[in-house]
Amino acid sequence: MSTDTDPAPRTSPRHPLIPQPLVRIGRHDLPASVVVFLVALPLSLGVAVASGAPVAAGLIAAVVGGVVAGLLGGSAVQVSGPTASLTVIIAESVAHFGWAATCFITVGAGLLQILFGLSRIARGALAIAPVVVHGLLAGIGVIIALQQVHVLLGGTSLSSSFDSIIQLPHQLMSVHRGDLCIGLVVIVLLIVWKYLPRQIRMVPGPLVAVVVATLLSLALPTHVERLVLNGSLLDAIGLPAIPSGTWTAIALTMVTIALIASVETLLSAVAVDKLRPGSTTNLDRELIGQGSANVVSGLLGGLPIAAVIVRSITNAHAGAQTRAATVLHGVWILLFAVALAGLVQQIPKAALAGLLILIGVQLVKLAHIRLARRTGNLYVYVATVLSVVFLNLLAGMVIGLVLAFALLLWRVVRVTIAAEPKTGGRWQVTIDGTCTFLALPKLTAELAKVPDGADVTVEMTVDFLDHAAYERITEWAAQRESKGGTVEFVEIGSARMATATAGPPERGQSRKVIDQAISPWRRTGIREDPIAAGIAAYHRGHAHLMRPHLAGLRHRPDADSFFLTCADARIVPNVITNSGPGDLFTVRNVGNLVPTAGSDVSVEAALIYALEKLDVRAVVVCGHSGCGAMEALYREVRTGPGLGDWLAYARPSLDRFRLGHPVAEAAALAGFGEVDQLGMVNVALQLETLHAHPAVRQGIEERGVAVSGLFFDIATARVIEVTVDGIAEFDDEGRRVAAEPV
Repeated sequence: MSTDTDPAPRTSPRHPLIPQPLVRIGRHDLPASVVVFLVALPLSLGVAVASGAPVAAGLIAAVVGGVVAGLLGGSAVQVSGPTASLTVIIAESVAHFGWAATCFITVGAGLLQILFGLSRIARGALAIAPVVVHGLLAGIGVIIALQQVHVLLGGTSLSSSFDSIIQLPHQLMSVHRGDLCIGLVVIVLLIVWKYLPRQIRMVPGPLVAVVVATLLSLALPTHVERLVLNGSLLDAIGLPAIPSGTWTAIALTMVTIALIASVETLLSAVAVDKLRPGSTTNLDRELIGQGSANVVSGLLGGLPIAAVIVRSITNAHAGAQTRAATVLHGVWILLFAVALAGLVQQIPKAALAGLLILIGVQLVKLAHIRLARRTGNLYVYVATVLSVVFLNLLAGMVIGLVLAFALLLWRVVRVTIAAEPKTGGRWQVTIDGTCTFLALPKLTAELAKVPDGADVTVEMTVDFLDHAAYERITEWAAQRESKGGTVEFVEIGSARMATATAGPPERGQSRKVIDQAISPWRRTGIREDPIAAGIAAYHRGHAHLMRPHLAGLRHRPDADSFFLTCADARIVPNVITNSGPGDLFTVRNVGNLVPTAGSDVSVEAALIYALEKLDVRAVVVCGHSGCGAMEALYREVRTGPGLGDWLAYARPSLDRFRLGHPVAEAAALAGFGEVDQLGMVNVALQLETLHAHPAVRQGIEERGVAVSGLFFDIATARVIEVTVDGIAEFDDEGRRVAAEPV
């Protein structure tokens, strides 16, 4: 890296005569560019065939995508080129306007992308609901598979999905065995390839499948349809032609290509950034680079391009460090297309059809379907897929977005209202959600259920309250009170009755509710009697919620876990475990220690009570960062009688830490300091002590009691699992993953 004061590039210590950037390119980017070239070559040819474009157009787009988008884009390792997601709209454009006019449309789409980038609206494209994007990709995959099945069987692809389905029985009756054999070999090879050893899989599967299929086609005694190149790659370069037709249709095609290419590019950039922590793509510059590449590709007679997630991830995994890998892969494609064009004409069409069928099928991801079903978006997904398949891509995108917005609107304005009797003749009215004039019919019907004279508690968990709903509730409450009844309001939500008429209705900020719930006297500076203030706030806001739950526990404790943690005030067991009253049998002491050999029986007494009387199913030890006990132990501070005697129980943890414990090594790799490493080792040793305890062993053998260790990192509010020989983190679904650096 050069500076104003040091204009000469730094050199590598191993190669003192070679600038360091060149060494990095030779070591990382050059090998990665070769791998991406081998992946991109067959895919570019296949996309061109599926699009109904000249075969050379796929190679031109791959070269331009590598060189132009690679140089001008905002990502260091993202790879662009012809993509399967654009094949449908390109095929429609070629059928309606012709190839030369489609190149003109590609230039227009590129100019639109440049405008998108200059307008700095790149992140706005990411606002498209993921379920719509998944549905678009799945619909495109279905169309590709339906079209290429006919090519696989020895026929030609049809532009209409409906025709593809109707004509399939006829195509099956006139199948060409040579083409079918070639296509099936490619599909089988690609499926089997991912199960082979990693050393073999270093060679890209698509390249191997196409090469094997080409060699097999030369050996077969039957005729096989092959690719046709009309002259060299340089002969295929030609200027676009102005389309003849309605400019409305032309403009819609331009916008569709620009939108789909932009969305795929931005989603690919986000995915690649996740693979390379610390790197961030300049999304606006990326759109400008993509638009420039599409302008150049259209002017030269190439296909539209977009960032391709498969090639981009391959580039990142292959070790690419800079944009040199992307540019070089385009150079390799150019050299191949100019020098070895004759080899391209030996490739059977059925081989690329098999490759495209598998690509199309893989665009329909079961994970996306399960996610849509789990999140209640399956109807949007299915409608988008069917619209893309049987109408067109733009209609599918519009229908999907409209349905996604309608579903979002319904979820946002939805409110749950229920009135039901409670013990002692008291009634409870629950209002949860967004309470607006749209809820008045339901609100009126539920309020009418409450009998005259009954005392009522109105529990409001509301994030938005408009004037119409406020007036209906207050009028109803006033009528009841005028007849001698009582109405008590308990407001848990962020929108409050007291401010409903102070101005225009606004959505309440949940952050304020959280701030009020966490240490209000520390936040407001009130120090006179914080305990009394806290009790008053509890009675106002949460006591009625606790009442039903605690009523069932008043005669029987029902703890599920024995939880041993430090006495530090910053550790709140029920919060970090998301547990409620009665779930944890909690014991706290300085340093979360388990004394042994009968030297201190307080922890042992609680442990035996929890195991034998409460039948807990889990025993947990939880340490934390910044522990004062571990700090004193690590620095061997003289603490005097009492505390010093107690910390003596942790001395074995210090000894094991200094000898080199695997937990300390794992914690060091995750970026924790030595005191926190000692804290984790201490948890691991307490686990060993618990496993050796007779009552715990009996619980494990007879009831399958789980013994586990936790470490709470206060600075990041993360909970880390500690075992006797390592550490791990929990993801959002409770699965264990490697601990990330702090």
